[in-house]
This record gives sequence, C-alpha cells and structure tokens, in this order.
Amino acid sequence: MEAYMSSIGSKLQMLTTSDHASVVSMNLFVALLCACIVIGHLLEETRWMNESIIALIIGLCTGVVILLISGGRSSHLLVFSEDLFFIYLLPPIIFNAGFQVKKKQFFRNFMTIMLFGAVGTLISCSIISLGAMQFFKKMDIGPLDIGDYLAIGAIFAATDSVCTLQILNQDETPLLYSLVFGEGVVNDATSVVLFNAIQNFDLTNINATIAWDFFRNFMYLFVSSTMLGVLTGLISAYIIRKLYFGRHSTDREVALMMLMAYLSYMLAELFYLSGILTVFFCGIVMSHYTWHNVTESSRVTTKHAFATLSFVAETFIFLYVGMDALDIEKWRFVSDSPGTSVAVSSILLCLVMVGRAAFVFPLSFLSNLAKKSPNEKISFKQQFIIWWAGLMRGAVSMALAYNRFTSAGHTHLRGNAIMITSTITVVLFSTVLFGLMTKPLIKILLPHPKHQSRSMTISSDPTTPKSFTLPLLGEAQDSLDDLGGQDIGRPSSIRALLTTPTHTVHRYWRKFDNAFMRPLFGGRGFVPFVPGSPTERNPQNQWQ
Repeated sequence: MEAYMSSIGSKLQMLTTSDHASVVSMNLFVALLCACIVIGHLLEETRWMNESIIALIIGLCTGVVILLISGGRSSHLLVFSEDLFFIYLLPPIIFNAGFQVKKKQFFRNFMTIMLFGAVGTLISCSIISLGAMQFFKKMDIGPLDIGDYLAIGAIFAATDSVCTLQILNQDETPLLYSLVFGEGVVNDATSVVLFNAIQNFDLTNINATIAWDFFRNFMYLFVSSTMLGVLTGLISAYIIRKLYFGRHSTDREVALMMLMAYLSYMLAELFYLSGILTVFFCGIVMSHYTWHNVTESSRVTTKHAFATLSFVAETFIFLYVGMDALDIEKWRFVSDSPGTSVAVSSILLCLVMVGRAAFVFPLSFLSNLAKKSPNEKISFKQQFIIWWAGLMRGAVSMALAYNRFTSAGHTHLRGNAIMITSTITVVLFSTVLFGLMTKPLIKILLPHPKHQSRSMTISSDPTTPKSFTLPLLGEAQDSLDDLGGQDIGRPSSIRALLTTPTHTVHRYWRKFDNAFMRPLFGGRGFVPFVPGSPTERNPQNQWQ
C-alpha cells in the first residue's frame, strides 16, 4: 500500500512538473509575441524589414538560445501540431482575409484570380512534381513513390504572399493588390484540396479512370466548400437580422458572428471539405450581409477583433516556424550528407521559380486578351511583382510537409527527414531573402504616386469592414455601380454579355441582390427601422 501511494505521489509530481514546464513555455512564447509586435512597430518604416520577417528572425534567435541552453537536445518551446495550425491558427487568418476584402475589386478580377489561383496552382504543382521526379530519382534520398512526388508538388505550390501584401496599398494599386491577395487565398485552398485528394487516392497504378475520379473529387471539394461557406454566412445574416440581438446585448451578436465563422470552418472539416475555401467565402458573405445587420458598436468591435486575431495568428506562425527550423531531431538524419539536403533545397527552389513563371506570364497574356480597357490589363511590371509575390513559401507548406513526411511531428526515415529539412530551408530562404528584397523591388517597379487619382479613390468599396472610416451606409457604392457601367450600354443580348462579361454579370447580380437577397438577408440600406435595430440612429438609410 505504501509503495502504491509512493508511486501515485511520484506520478503526480511528474505531472505537476510537466504542467509547470508548459506554463513556463507559454509565458516565454507570449513574451516573444509581444516582442515581435514592439520590434515590428519600431521598424515599421524601415526599407527592408516587415513583421513576418521579424517574427521569423526572432524565432530563429530564440531557437539558437534554447538549443544552447538544452545542450543540443531541443530548439523549441512547443511541439509542432497540425491541429494547432489547421484548426486554431489558420481559420482566423483566412476568415479575416474574406471579411476585409474589397469585394468589388475581388469579383471584378474573379476570372483572372481563379486562373492564377486554381489553374496556375495545378500547372505549378505539375511542373514541381515532374521536376522532382526527374532529379530526385538520381539522388540518394530514400524511396519515394508517385504519391510522394505529387504531394511534393502540392506542398511547394502553396504560396505565402504576406510580405508583398504588407507593402502593397490596395487604394494605390487596386488591380495588383486584388490579384496578389485573391490568388494567395485561392492558391492555398487549391493546394490543400489537391494535397487531400492525393492523400485519398492510390496513385501507384494511375490510369484514365483514376485520373478522372481524381479530377471529379477535386472539383467536388472546390464547389462544395464554396457553397458551404456561402450558406453559413447567409444563415448568420438571416438569424441576426430577424432576432436583432443588438437590442439587448451587442456581445451576443458579436459572439454569434465569431462562432458562426468558426463553425463554417469546422463543418467543412467535418464533411472532409476545404475549410480554407469555406471560411473565406463565409467571411465575404458576412461582410456583405451580416455586418450591416448588427449595431454600429458591433461593427467596430468585429472589424478590430477579426483583424487582431488574424494578426496574432500570423505572428505566432512565423515565430514558431523560425524556432522549429533548428529542431535537432530532423537535422540529425541529414548530418552525414549535408550536400544532399542543400542540393534538394536548391532544386526545389529552382522548380518553384520555374513553375511560377510557367503560368504567371502566359495566363496574364491570356487575361489581357480578354480585357479591352488598358487600365484593366496587367502590365509586365505587375506580372513580375505577381511572380515575385508567389516565390515565398510559408506555414501552409510546412504543415503539409509535416502531414506527409512525419508521424506526430517526428521523423524516423532519412528520406522523410531530408524532405522536412528541405522544406524548412526553402521556407526560411524564400521568406527572409525574397522578403527582404520585396519592399525595395516594389518601390523601384511601382514608384509611389504623388497624388492619388480620383479613380483610385472611388474604387475603394466603402461597404467593407476594411473601409470603415468611410460612410458606412453612404451612396459611394451606387456611384461606383454607375461608374462601372457608364461607358457601356445596358446589355440586351448574348453578344453584350460576351463583349463585357464582368460588367454585365455584376449588373445582373446587383439587380438580383437588391430584389431578392438583401430584402431577405439584410445588408446596406435593406435593414428595416425597428427600435433597437442597427438603423435606429439613421432611419433615413432605409430609403437608400
């Protein structure tokens, strides 16, 4: 009995020690997050640095310190977890991207964005997979099957354009910002959907039937994920519009918006869909309908709450990637052949650059053929910036590589360790080196305009949370609608639709939206005046 109690006591002591170690780790990590924010603020005006690079460098320095203190046993405070990344960190980033996007610019360039984000990702994935297959078979990196090569293509086709987006101004360069931003989101979603499809299929004996089933499954995931996000957003708009939570508590409507946004992501994961696409389109729908149904104080709260969660999550990811890059367990497997790891990383980086160029310039040429207005065409300098923005790799590539080549975050095979260390090398090299060069490169290619043009000012969509400082329920949107159609007649035939497809589809959508969607789901100018409702202070808005 005494021995039994002693055993329990020792286990409790070990548990207490483990809990205390976790508390210490979390304290240090939170302190590092604060340091990233402070240093990022102090270096905000620098020519070279941005917040993502600062977080990555601080993570690397912290990893070195921990590695020295632990005697070479560990370099990180937290163990990398795919669940932590995909379930807790990624949703607020993607949702905020959809919630704050300027919808008019996004959908005006929707076809070009889909060309770059979906078709371009498939082209890049194919080139990287074929190149890896040709080069890696001649190198001693361990056994890799066709599924591994296709997975490598999906892993390194996932871009991270955060560095470029932090520098571009969507009011000064609306077309370029919209393309880089939109392609980044669709690219991540396409890469993850493609990776999951590869994981679910036996591609060792590929034939026409398997290829068709693969493509059909890919399209099903893409369309179903989008529709689920739209449906969840509409449900949230309908509930908040009908019940007017703000009459009693703005906290409830804010909480409902946040929970419905997260629910959309989790429903997608539950049904094995793409959570990235679902939560992105849920954010777009919520900003178009739900955001206008809540009280004014809730609008301010949600705008800043979603932006803050996204910012903290991004900083957390870059900070951890920097710390995990020095994990000694992974590098021990490749210590006997560092040249092989360097060669693999170099080949992958070259394939990323070639795969990127293989679709950006040809697809830009095709897109320009369909555009008649010179302002809507993508110039060569803009094409180069789009190509450059997609060279950086980030946390999505890391998470997918861990999913494919590790077990519970640990690597036990030399070939898998080489792929993990090569992924880390590519992520660090591309983010730091290309990221440092991004700001001066953009300043050279796109000189800052001395005076902002009228067209740029009016192109901003004042009805999005991103532009909250402008009139919330003003008439700028209507003037913008008129601007979009002032040079073209009202389409009355298929010929007009083919001549000006973007403007025509947008005009018909506005008619449908005003006639059916907004009266049912609410939105700008379509929320009835009810005491305690979002329009209580501005009853005249119901007539706009």
